[in-house]
Amino acid sequence: MADRHPSLRAYLAGALVARTGDDMAGPALLLAALARTGSATGASSLLAAVTVSAAVGGPVLGALLDRAARPGRLLAGALLLYAAGLAVILGGLGRVPFAVTLLVAVVAGLLGPALSGGWTAQLPRVVPGKRLPRANALDAMTFGVAGLAGPALAGGVAEASGASTAVVVAAVLIAAAAPAAWRLPAPAGPVATPAGPVATPAGPVATPAGPVATPAESVATARPAPMTGLVASGVRAVLGSPPLARATLTSVLSCAAQGLMIACLPLLGERALGGAGFGAALLSGAALSALAANAILARHPRAVAPDTVLWAAPLLQAAALALATTGRPVALVVAVIAVGVAEGPQLTALFAVRHREAPDRLRSQVFTTGASLKITGFAVGAAAAGPLAGWSLPGALLVAAGTAALAAPAFFAVRTADRPARPARPVPRA
Repeated sequence: MADRHPSLRAYLAGALVARTGDDMAGPALLLAALARTGSATGASSLLAAVTVSAAVGGPVLGALLDRAARPGRLLAGALLLYAAGLAVILGGLGRVPFAVTLLVAVVAGLLGPALSGGWTAQLPRVVPGKRLPRANALDAMTFGVAGLAGPALAGGVAEASGASTAVVVAAVLIAAAAPAAWRLPAPAGPVATPAGPVATPAGPVATPAGPVATPAESVATARPAPMTGLVASGVRAVLGSPPLARATLTSVLSCAAQGLMIACLPLLGERALGGAGFGAALLSGAALSALAANAILARHPRAVAPDTVLWAAPLLQAAALALATTGRPVALVVAVIAVGVAEGPQLTALFAVRHREAPDRLRSQVFTTGASLKITGFAVGAAAAGPLAGWSLPGALLVAAGTAALAAPAFFAVRTADRPARPARPVPRA
C-alpha cells in the first residue's frame, strides 16, 4: 500500500507557506490599521493584541493536539480559523468599534502557536529517527526564509495594491497550508492522557479475583482527563525535565535580548546609517545570516551537540550586541550578521532538544508552551527597549547584551544530574 503520509518536502512546503503568511500578517495588519484608523497607537495596539494572546493559547492548543486522534486535522482547522480571524479583523477595521476589533485580534492570536510549535511537534511522525536531525535543521530554516519573505511581501503588496490586499494575501497563504496539515500522520499508538492510554478490550476486564467490569463500564470509568489537567501536565513536563527547563530558560532570555535589539534597530539605522528604514534592512541581514548558518548545519547536523549550541550561541549574541554599541556603520553590520549566526543554530538546537526530551504524549504541549514563553520574553524585551533607548541607546544595547550573556550561566544553573535510583522492592516469597 502506498504511503499516504506527506513527505518531508510537503511538510516543509506547508510549514514555509504558513509561516510566511504569519510573518506577513503582522506588518500587513499594522499598515492596514494605520491606513484605516490613522492612529499609530491603535495600529501598534492591534499588533500587540495578536501577538500577546499567543502566550495563553500555546499551552491550551498543545493540550488539544496531544489529545487528538488526528492532530493534523486539528492543526488544519486552527490554520483556517486563524486565517478567518485575520479576515474578520480586516473587515472590522474602521467599521466597528475598535475595542471589538481588538477582541477579535486577541481571539485569533490564540491560534498563532499552531504555525510554530504546533507544526514542528508533528515532525517526528513524518521522518524516521535517523533523518530527524537534518529534517529538524531544515524545519528551522523555514522560520528564517519566512522571516525574510513575509515582511518584504507585505511591504511590496501594500505598495502595489494597498495594505488591505496584503492582509488578504497573508490569510490566503495561511489557509493554503491547511491541506498539508490535514495529511500529517496520526500517532502510532493510542491517544494518551496524563493518566495513560485508554484501553477498550474486547471482553470483560479480568483481575486475579475474576472479571469485574465490562467494556462499556471500562470506557465509562476511563474518562478523558480534564483540560486543566492536560495543560498543567504540559507545563510540568517542561519544568520537570532539566534539559527542557534549561533549554526553555536559555531561549526565553535570548528572545528577550532579540526584542530589545529589534526595537532599537530603527534608532540605530537613523543615527548610524542615515535613515530609520536602514534599521529594518539590518534585520533582513540577520535573517540571511541565520539562514546561511542553518544551511551549513543541515549538511552537518551532528557536528556540534545541541546542548552546546544552546549556551554558546547567546555568548556570540552578547558579543555582537556589545559591538553594536560603538555606533559605527561597519561594526553595526558585522554585529547584526553575528546575531543571525547565533540565532539560527540556536533555534535548530532548541528544536533538537525538545524532540529528544519531550514525552510523545505531551510533545505538542512542550513545543507550544515553549513557543508561548519565547513570545512572552520577546514582548517583554521589546517593551523595555522603549524607555531604555530614550534614556540611552548604547545603554539599551548593553542591557540586551547582558540579557543574552545571562543565558549561558542560566543554562548551567539548571542541574541535570541523574536522580538517585529507588531501592529495589523485596521480592515476596511464594
